[in-house]
Amino acid sequence: MLNKITKVIGAGAFALGAFASSALHAADTVKVGVLHSLSGTMAISETSLRDVLLFTFDEINAKGGVLGKKIEPVVVDGASNWPLFAEKAKQLLEQDKVAVTFGCWTSVSRKSVLPVYEQNNGLLFYPVQYEGEELSKNIFYTAEAVNQQATPAVDYLLNELGKKKFYLLGSDYVYPRTTNLVLKEYLASKGIPSANIKEVYTPFGHTDYQQIVAEIKQFAASGDACVVSTLNGDTNVPFFREFANAGLKSEDCPVMSFSVSEDEFRGLPTKDLVGHLGAWSYFMSIDTPANNEFKKNFFAWLEKSTVPGIEKKGRVTNSPMVLSYAGVYLWKAAVEKAGSFEVDKVREALYGTTFDGPGAKYIVQKNHHVTKNVYIGETLADGQFKVLKSYEGVYGEPFLKGTFK
Repeated sequence: MLNKITKVIGAGAFALGAFASSALHAADTVKVGVLHSLSGTMAISETSLRDVLLFTFDEINAKGGVLGKKIEPVVVDGASNWPLFAEKAKQLLEQDKVAVTFGCWTSVSRKSVLPVYEQNNGLLFYPVQYEGEELSKNIFYTAEAVNQQATPAVDYLLNELGKKKFYLLGSDYVYPRTTNLVLKEYLASKGIPSANIKEVYTPFGHTDYQQIVAEIKQFAASGDACVVSTLNGDTNVPFFREFANAGLKSEDCPVMSFSVSEDEFRGLPTKDLVGHLGAWSYFMSIDTPANNEFKKNFFAWLEKSTVPGIEKKGRVTNSPMVLSYAGVYLWKAAVEKAGSFEVDKVREALYGTTFDGPGAKYIVQKNHHVTKNVYIGETLADGQFKVLKSYEGVYGEPFLKGTFK
């Protein structure tokens, strides 16, 4: 009997010790969600955001964490499946009890999770260029708004290149369609007639661009046309390949892409993109001490990383990665200002918070967007951008529809 009692007490002590150890671990850490597509058509873009977030957490943890707590990442895969994003968001908030989430790429994934964050009073940082026309108290948009990417890009095409015809080509979902609604109003305000604007959409993962490229070639025969592309994900590969196969070059009809960055170039026929254009709030080629330090530290982290399946060769940095990185540091600064991880307190502390990052100084605005720089770049053969023009300290304005005269 004594042995049995001893065993029971021993088992109880072990369980109590395990519970205490778990509780102590929980007290020393803060859970943070990472919600991106690590599989499916959007993995070509989103996997790198997972990687840079894990790097940022490790960088912060190495310096003592946030309010003395180490960041404990909870990584989930949205799998390029928009309803699944909502399920994973619910898991992060209700089961994992994360203090904040960094994630989503497409606007349809963001809109899928938005009601989940509002119902649970969660906090989401969204880092990828988008169409605007949205403002949620539970989302902070480090992303480029339309006036921080699309309209400056169109200004460059109009004023610097003298383009008069615009072929708007996008993936068939909310970001391209809403952005193009704004751009059509903007172009009309600049004197471009509707006859000089063509609007076409293709599904995610679309592969046959022969007919569309033939139409672009005819559209551009006058020599004063351009393509404004909001194609997302791996569908860019067959589009640019067909564009080149048709004998079209950037000098004939430049393509200004809003969703193709240095990271996408790794999976694209880069020789076919030389001379085409991009507009972002960051380019890897920016030569500043802050950017050089960021790149050095990220690539060193990659080399040492033990994350299963992480790709190490030929890695680059891009704007969504840097806006993810900036988002974590803005959240950290707000938490420390508030002295709390509570969402309502952190939200108030975020307003006016600044971070000097790799691409610029980032300032959180009252409308949950971020002031940042805008760069127009030309694609080079090595998959980098040559900066052609820059705009400093551009205020993010999400509501542009109906504002142009």
